[in-house]
This record gives sequence, structure tokens and C-alpha cells, in this order.
Amino acid sequence: MKKDLRELCHTILSGNHEATPAEQFAAMAQWCEKHNVKHDHYGDGELIEAFQQQVADLLGFEAGLFVISGTMTQATVLDLVCQQKRNKTVAMHESSHIYRFERQGYQLQNRFHILPLGDMFRPWKAADLDAWPDEISAALYELPMRELGGQLLSWDELNEVKAECEHRDIHLHMDGARLWECAAYYQKSYQEIAQGFKTAYVSLYKGVNGLGGSLLLGDRRFIELASMWMKRQGGNVYHRTPYVVSAAMQFEQRLANMPALFARTEQIYQLINTYPQLAVNPSKPQSNMLHLILPFGYEKALELRDKLAEEQGIWLGHPQIAQHPNQSVVEWYVGDRLQSVADEQLRAIFDWLLSQ
Repeated sequence: MKKDLRELCHTILSGNHEATPAEQFAAMAQWCEKHNVKHDHYGDGELIEAFQQQVADLLGFEAGLFVISGTMTQATVLDLVCQQKRNKTVAMHESSHIYRFERQGYQLQNRFHILPLGDMFRPWKAADLDAWPDEISAALYELPMRELGGQLLSWDELNEVKAECEHRDIHLHMDGARLWECAAYYQKSYQEIAQGFKTAYVSLYKGVNGLGGSLLLGDRRFIELASMWMKRQGGNVYHRTPYVVSAAMQFEQRLANMPALFARTEQIYQLINTYPQLAVNPSKPQSNMLHLILPFGYEKALELRDKLAEEQGIWLGHPQIAQHPNQSVVEWYVGDRLQSVADEQLRAIFDWLLSQ
């Protein structure tokens, strides 16, 4: 990543606008003063407890718990379920964050074993779970699936997964890092989407634009147990206030904007579809993110990304290696940045890329 080059750009195509630390801290200070916020102490405090319960109620769970990172959250949940069931087998898609991006921590710490579900290029279904005859303690489902361009199951297919897990007494855990982006596609409430999951993790910075941190949601007894284990792992941060304030002060506004972001995604799809040389995954929008498939390889994509930044001050994103050597992939999260970029400018960017 050429961070310095990115910071020189006036237009960044993916994600939400980021305030400077000074701007963000000033806004947080004003919000704290307006709402008479006091610091929590090791998680005990009026603001954090109210916010944890607000999100738990939104998703239909009994309780919520702030955890400093999603990596700590999810591995701990699955570990505890395996301990309770005396069986270390967990099922998940091979694109899952735990499987691909956490440096095999679950394995090196001897926490659980993973059975890969389904095909690497599509979301897994109930039949993929049924294909494993093993006794399975837990299954993880990411909604939506980031590494697949934000793909989701159909509503009926998701309910079939829930029913299969219930039938086999499998603890269904939601990786809801980007859960907030699902409701516009499903046209369902967050509580309806979460129903059938035993536990869920949601991010306080992805989509919400907080400083960091996550929430674990579940029944009260499980949350109490998880809280103890977070402390045992060094997750007992003295003041959670900065993380909670930065999320809570814009939480409802960010969620309220999700339908508009999905509508903008649909508009961007229509524009991309006018370019036969370009492709997109998924083929139709399922959340406000996508994988833009470029008609040239990874090395050329990097070269053009940097050239576009240097000459025009526009940051395309982070090219990834595609399955085909003459293609590359750029992930776009359709946030308020792309919301404010006109179609004419996007068309000019595509024209420039395809003319090189």
C-alpha cells in the first residue's frame, strides 16, 4: 500500500470519509459534553451499558459486550462453544476472516478445528453443511461475505441454513462485521436477520466509522462467560469510552443512510454494465460493496492505480490478484465517498483506465 500517495489524493473511491484526529476528537468532545458522558471503568458505565443493550435489542439478543477486536471476539466465542460441547469441530467458509486473515491463531492456540464449507466462489448453503456427516459444534456465517464481493444468500436459503443448524444442534454464529449493510437488500429488520443465530459479532468501525472495537451479542449467561474470558486474554481495557462514543454518536445516522448507499450501489452497477470490458461480482448488488473486475493483470492494475493517483489525484483502491492472469480485482465499499462522486466522474475514470 502506498499510503503517502493515497493521502495526497483528493478523491478516494471506496469507503466513508475519515475525519482527521483533531476533527474527530473535537466532535466526540462536543457530543460528550452535550450528553454529559462519564468514563466507564473496565466496562462499567452508563453510556457503554446503554449502548451494548441498544445494539442487543436491535438484533433481538438478551445482552451485548464490548470487545476490543473482532479477532478476539469470534475465536473466543467458537472456543467456548467447543468447550461446552466437548467437541472442537467448527464449520465455516474458507474465505472467513478466522480462516484467512488471523495468522492461523485458532490452530496454533489449539482452540478448534475447521471444516471448510461449500465452494470458494459462492456463499455456502444448508446442503454444504449437510455434506459433512461429522458432529459439528458451531458454524460461522459471514453476512455479507466480503471476499466474495459482498454476496448474500437469498432469504429462503438463509432460513434453510438456520433450520439445518437448529436441527443438528449446531451453534450458529454470525460474523456480522458488515451486518449493517444487509438490511437494504433483504428488506428485513436486523432482528429478523439475526433470528436463529445463537451469537453475533458486529463491528463498531466498519460501516459505523467508530475508532475501533466490536460488540458480541448473545444470551446473558453466555455473555457473562465470554466477558470473563475476554479479561483472561487481556481484553479488559480500562476506558472503553473513546471507542463507544465514536460509534454511538453516529450509529443511528449511519444505519439510516444504508438504504441510500445501497441505492447508490445499484446506480453504479448500471453504469458499469455499460462497459463490456468491465465486470462486477456479484453480478447484481446484494450489499453496498462490490468487486470491480478489471481487464488487465495485477501488476498493470498497480501501475495504473498509482498513475491515476499521481496525475489526477484519484485513488482507485487496492488491486488484488484474480483467478485469471489477465484480470485483477478492486474492492469498493460504497460509502459516502462514492455517494458524492458523480456518474460523469466515474465514467471519466473508467474511460481513462480502459484507454491505457
